[in-house]
Amino acid sequence: MISNQILQHTIDGLKDITKIDLFVSDMEGNILANTSKEIGDLKESISGFVDSPADSQALKTNQYFKVYDEGQLEYVVVAKGDSEEAYTTGKITVFQLQNLLVAYKERYDKDNFIKNLLLDNLLLVDIFNRAKKLHIEMDARRVVYIVETSKEKDNEALETVRSLFTGSGKDFITAVDEKNIILVKGLADTDNYESLEKTAQVIVDMLNTEAMARVRVSYGTIVKDIKEVSRSYKEAKMALDVGKIFYGDKKVMAYNNLGIGRLIYQLPLPLCKMFIKEIFAEQTPNDFDEETLTTINKFFENNLNVSETSRQLYIHRNTLVYRLDKLQKSTGLDLRVFEDAITFQIALMVVKYMNYLETIDY
Repeated sequence: MISNQILQHTIDGLKDITKIDLFVSDMEGNILANTSKEIGDLKESISGFVDSPADSQALKTNQYFKVYDEGQLEYVVVAKGDSEEAYTTGKITVFQLQNLLVAYKERYDKDNFIKNLLLDNLLLVDIFNRAKKLHIEMDARRVVYIVETSKEKDNEALETVRSLFTGSGKDFITAVDEKNIILVKGLADTDNYESLEKTAQVIVDMLNTEAMARVRVSYGTIVKDIKEVSRSYKEAKMALDVGKIFYGDKKVMAYNNLGIGRLIYQLPLPLCKMFIKEIFAEQTPNDFDEETLTTINKFFENNLNVSETSRQLYIHRNTLVYRLDKLQKSTGLDLRVFEDAITFQIALMVVKYMNYLETIDY
C-alpha cells in the first residue's frame, strides 16, 4: 500500500499540471488524498461505484476510476468535472498510481528478500532464484553495515540513511529489529577497508547533524557473492557487540579490527568465571572503588608511565606509587610489571564481558 503522503504528493503534482481537482479513496470511500476541500457526498457515490462492474464511470459531475493491483481493487480515483480534460486526467492518475503500486511491491519484495537473506532463512536455490527474479546482481562486491540508534523506531535516522545510499540502486536499506538500521552496500572494485571506514564515519556524522541521533556503526568484511551477505551481517553484529562491551568510546567498529575483544567475546561464561576467580580470588574489579578504577585506567592509557599518570591525575608521584602498592597487596598483581599489567588488562575486559552477559538472555 502506498503511503498517504506519496498519494498526496502525486495528485498535487498532477493538479498543478492539469488544473483538475483529484481525490483518491479506499474501497470504503474514505478519502486518502485530495486537492480540494469540497468533498461533498463522494463517500456514498464511491461506494456505489465500487459495487458496479465498470472500471470507469461518469457520475453526476465527476469522473470515477478504479485502480487495481494484480486484479485486486486498491483505490478509487475521482476527477472533478465532466469534461474531456477531467477524464484524461483521471486516466493519467490511474496509470501513475498503478506504476507506483508496482514500484512499491518490488521494493517490498526486495526488502523482504534482503531480510530473509540476512537471517539465513533461505535455501541456496531460493537465494539465486529470487535474486534473479528481483534483478539483483548475484556476483557483486558488498558489505553489511549496522547502524544502531539510541532510540527505537528512529524514522528520521532511517530516512537520512536512505537519502544517503538509495541513489545508486545497488544499496539496500532495511531493519530486522527496532533499533538497528541495516545497510547492504554495493561496492566498486576500487573500494577497500579504508574507504569502508570513511563511509561509516560519514554515516555517524550525517546522523549526528541531520537527524540529531547518537549512533554506533559497525561493518563486516567484503563479500563477493550474494549468498555470503549473511556472513558479513553476522560479522557486523559481532563487531557492534564487541564495540559496546570493550570500546565504549568508539562510534565505528570494523569486524577485521576487533583486537583482543574478539577472543574474549567468544569465551564461554564458565571459563570466564574460572579465570576471574583464579586472578582475583574473592575480590573482583566490580568491588574496586571509583578512585582505584580511575587510577588503573589512566595508568594503562599512559602505557604504565608513572610520572605521566600522576601528572594527569593531579596527584604526587608517591601517591600513585602508594595506590599501586595497595592494589598489588590486594590482588597479587603489580601493574608496573608488564606481564602482570597484561593479565590485569585482560581480566578487566573479561569482567566487562561477564557484566554484559548478565544484561542479556544468556
